[in-house]
Amino acid sequence: MLGSLVQTLIVAAILIQVAVFGTTIFLHRAATHRALTLHPAVAWVFRFSLWLTTGLSTKEWVAVHRKHHAFTDEEGDPHSPLLEGFWHVQLGNVFYYMQEAHKAETLERYARDIEDGWWDRHVFKYGGLGLLLGTVILCLVLGLWWGLLAAGIHAVMYVFVLTSSINGLCHYFGYRNFDNTATNVRFVALLTGGEGLHNNHHGYPRSPKFSWGKSVKGEIDPAWLVIRTLIALGLATPY
Repeated sequence: MLGSLVQTLIVAAILIQVAVFGTTIFLHRAATHRALTLHPAVAWVFRFSLWLTTGLSTKEWVAVHRKHHAFTDEEGDPHSPLLEGFWHVQLGNVFYYMQEAHKAETLERYARDIEDGWWDRHVFKYGGLGLLLGTVILCLVLGLWWGLLAAGIHAVMYVFVLTSSINGLCHYFGYRNFDNTATNVRFVALLTGGEGLHNNHHGYPRSPKFSWGKSVKGEIDPAWLVIRTLIALGLATPY
């Protein structure tokens, strides 16, 4: 019993980080801000892993986030805690996201450059199918109930804790290196592949690296280590 629980928690933690790194490297830094270009095979791996772990649409995610940058904490921002209230965004960010992602005008204005390839049209567009397949795989590996528990832990942590903290906590509490309304929260950065260094990102959105060098102690961008490795292997090119 205890061994199965520990195994389930470890698998859930791995799933969360797979989704987190896919989100920050592929969806955020590469697709949204063009801060780096990924080799097509690497981009596909990230997209496939996101399909299994989140069911997210690249075009929808890009459009919502670009609109957030266009109207950061001003009228028009899809999920500003300064406008909607901290707890509304911290606990309900997913609902604000879904509301904006389903607006045709948002997709047309902010993601018209995102092309739908064969995999997008025939596979990745079915986000629910990806999540179902991912959950079935978990159940086959861990057993029915342990697999469902791992999937549930992953879903709650990714949707209601980690991604919500970037749009909620990191626009409400924390410190600033640059003059914008986003904030840096170091412990959130450690859990979200560097996304918690949100003030730095809003200061330089085209930078593939979110930490601010050696001048600011304690800033760690875990995803940058992965990106540097991909660059060294010729699998990614920074902006």
